Amino acid sequence: MPKDQISRLAEAAEAEFMYQYETLVSSPTQAALGIAAARIGGGVALSMRNDVTGYWSKALGFGFTEPITDRLVDEVIDFYRVEHSPGAVIQIAPALLPADWPTICSRHNIRPDSHWIKLICSIENFQSGQTSDLHISLVGPEDFSHWAATALRGFGMPEQGLVDMLAAGLANPNFRPFAAWDGDEIVATANLFIHGEIGSLNTAATLPTHRNRGAQSALIAARAKEAANAGCRWLCAETGRPADGEINPSLNNLASAGLRPLYYRQNWTWTPAD
Repeated sequence: MPKDQISRLAEAAEAEFMYQYETLVSSPTQAALGIAAARIGGGVALSMRNDVTGYWSKALGFGFTEPITDRLVDEVIDFYRVEHSPGAVIQIAPALLPADWPTICSRHNIRPDSHWIKLICSIENFQSGQTSDLHISLVGPEDFSHWAATALRGFGMPEQGLVDMLAAGLANPNFRPFAAWDGDEIVATANLFIHGEIGSLNTAATLPTHRNRGAQSALIAARAKEAANAGCRWLCAETGRPADGEINPSLNNLASAGLRPLYYRQNWTWTPAD
């Protein structure tokens, strides 16, 4: 499959699983967190006004349905201004950035931030990783809140409100949450989002007490098998690009399983002008 088509699938899957996570939550939690979402120009804009982590307000999935223009960015930024958002991350596949992107950034107070790596692998080329002494299984509705709380603790994020949001999102039938268990305790999480012929690997987190026991490698393998059974032809994931001399364990686990970089994606941060 051509790279631009794979990019479309991977970016669309990421945009959609983020949209589902933030829009299926109950009205009280939505109000408490200040969540709003919009579909704009083929992408999604997500705002969480009361997010102390700075992670959940982001705009992504743009450039495939229509080109990225100053007018499109105007619409996205207007959404965040109306929501009184303190800021947002804009994520765009590098090949889709327009020639006048520096001018657009200057006009809208958009600045470069961290880099992420978008990774891809065909189901046929997936390589099963190491096993774990922890029990790996799909998570049922009765454990959605337990799963969500563990994921947030693994990421170092607060649980208030966000547990309800993540747990509600798992009700989407295209989400397949997996967990690593130590007895009756969930100690690592990982989610699979089925989006057409691609399976998106996301929400991988392990409690500090249970790292280096092969949980994430085993969870990648379990999700790959689930994706294949669901008819997916591709797996995709995204993770942070480590600085020179540093290591990202998530990247190493994905690479060991056969996922390869599709591109390095610059994150862009918008904040209201002073």
